[in-house]
This record gives sequence, structure tokens and C-alpha cells, in this order.
Amino acid sequence: MIEVNHLSKHFGAKRAVNDISFAVEKGEILGFLGPNAAGKSTTMRMITGFIPPSSGTAIIGGSDILKDSLNARKKIGYLPENAPVYPDMTVRAYLDFCAQIRGFSGQARKNRIEETLEKCFLKEVTHQTINTLSKGFKQRVCFAQSILHDPEYLILDEPTDGLDPNQKHEVRLMIREMSAKKAIILSTHILDEMEAVCTRAVIIAKGRIVADETPAELKGRSELHGAVSLSVKGADTDSFVSDLSGLDTVRTVKIVDTADGIFWARIYPVTPGPQAVDSIMAALSDKRYETVSFFVEQGRLDEVFRSITTA
Repeated sequence: MIEVNHLSKHFGAKRAVNDISFAVEKGEILGFLGPNAAGKSTTMRMITGFIPPSSGTAIIGGSDILKDSLNARKKIGYLPENAPVYPDMTVRAYLDFCAQIRGFSGQARKNRIEETLEKCFLKEVTHQTINTLSKGFKQRVCFAQSILHDPEYLILDEPTDGLDPNQKHEVRLMIREMSAKKAIILSTHILDEMEAVCTRAVIIAKGRIVADETPAELKGRSELHGAVSLSVKGADTDSFVSDLSGLDTVRTVKIVDTADGIFWARIYPVTPGPQAVDSIMAALSDKRYETVSFFVEQGRLDEVFRSITTA
């Protein structure tokens, strides 16, 4: 596993990371989130040995990043932010250079390069110099070097930055497939990506961890979690609010919008769950309301993220 033990980092008087600890086991994809300047990239740089911590350490598969740095870094695949690559090299030459650094030679080196070009959809730009590539292709080249040596541990800083929707889908699928045998830390600003890819999320703000939960648990913190949103045609809003507010399972009813004889309402249950939903549906049927749409809110991550990181 990856173990992060009390990592802190100071830049002069500024404390960028403040006593962070967490662990990631193989089979997990940890989403590492936070607002700008929260300390995400600094933490990832310390975990990979790119910069030294002011205090604390990280253990990568049993190797301390400070005491056994070379062995720890051998086990890591690292995609830094902004995809740093050598612009004058061709894609193949760059990956060949990375493969040599990782200790591959002969046919094994050629095989690793070919497999990685195929996996990262880089065949069409194999002989193109990196400085002529689009931002999305540069990102894929940098992602390719991070997985070239089939590392046990992946540290990915904004892996889908600059990719189009199809490319993002491909990379997300690849990350999910690789997670079966790897421990992965994935930094992202995209909450939908975290929900789609990650099994767990750590949120930091001002250098400290403020949440460590699954995406479903985070959604459960949302004010909207379990609320019933629906639209009704040809009914009086005051009567609707009175009828539904009278239910024992309902805490409050809000009219969200009205237009052309239809209104949209949100019903907040006392306790979210099937019992509340069933009672609301039964009341709508008994009162013969013409329901146009009906769905149960799962909760909204953007709302939870804002409340956690601005508290």
C-alpha cells in the first residue's frame, strides 16, 4: 500500500501541507481533491520524492521515500501536472528514453514501448515531435511514461486535463482496469470524474484533510440527498404544499419554479429512504395529482465540496 504519515511542507512562513496522513491499498482508486492552493500537488510531489517534506514521510510498498528513496520511486508511476515532456523528442524517442531509465533493454524495451503506444492511443503520432502535438496528445504521452514500466503504484495529477470527452472516457476506463492490481492516487478538479472513477475521496483545504469518505458517503452529506424532485401539471401550488406537508414522513415542501401550467417542487423527507418515497407517491395518487416527472435526488457533490472546503 501507499502510506502517508504526517506529511507537512513549509515554504518559508507559508504552510502548504499540514500534517496529512492516509493510506491507499491495492485495488483502490483514491480521488485527491481540493480547491486551488489547497496543497494537492505539493502532497503528491512529496509522496513521489520529487520534493522533500518538512516533516513526516511516505511509505511506498514498504519502502520509505526518505530512507529508501530509489526503491520507493522504482515502484511508482508519476504523472505530474502540466505534462512535462522533452519537446524536441519524438514520441517514440521519448518513451525509449524513459524505458532505458527504467532499466529495460533489448526486446523487452521494444515490447514495453509498443504496448504502451497501443494502450495510450499514440500510434498515429509515434514519429511526431512532442512540440507539434496538441495539449491532449502531450497529456497522453506523459501518461504513457507513467505506466510504461507497469508500476505497482500510480500517482496521477489531473490525468485527463486537456483531453476531449472520448479521450477522457478511454483514460478513465484504463485507470479502472489497472486498479485491480495497483494502488492509485488521482488528483482531479472534476467532481464527476471522481464519482465515475474513484472508490474513495480525500478532500483537503488549506493544507489539511477535511474529508475521507466514499463518493456515496459524500453525496449523503448533501442537503438534497433523498429529496424528491417532481413536476406537476394543472394543480394549485398552495394545495399541493398543504397536502404534502401534512405527511408524517415529510419535513418541508418547496416550490422551485412554475411555467405554462406546470410547477416544479422539491419535497424533503424527515428521514431519506424508501418509506418516505412510498408515502409521497401514495399521497400523490390519493389526491390525483398529474405528475409529469418524479425522481429521488442522490445528493450533489459540488454542494458538499463547497460546504466542506469553505467551512
